[in-house]
Amino acid sequence: MPSFKIDLSTAVVFVATAPEPKMVNKKTGERAVDRETGASMTTVGLLVSDEGEGNLYQVAVPETGIPEGLAPGTPVKVIGLKARDWENEFNGQKRHGISFRAVAVAAGV
Repeated sequence: MPSFKIDLSTAVVFVATAPEPKMVNKKTGERAVDRETGASMTTVGLLVSDEGEGNLYQVAVPETGIPEGLAPGTPVKVIGLKARDWENEFNGQKRHGISFRAVAVAAGV
C-alpha cells in the first residue's frame, strides 16, 4: 500500500505517552520488527499541534530511532513521518484506519 509523507515543518510536537514495545501478538509476546532493518519496533504517542489544532497520534518507530529517556512532555522533532491507510477483517467485522510510522524521534526542537 502506498504511504504519504506528513509535513510537520510548521507544527509543534510533544511526547504524549512514553515509548512502548510494539507487539504483533500480545498473548505470545511477539514484538513487531522493521522489515527493512530488522530492528524491534516501538510505539510512542505524539501530540501534534499546528494551526490552532492539536491531535494525538500513535506512531511506530524503530527502537534504534528512539532516544533513551524520552518522557511525556518532551518537545521532539519527528523524522520521516508517513501515514498509510489499512483495512482488515476479523471475525466477520471489517476494520480500517490510518497507521503512522517515523524513521526517528529526536529530543529537542
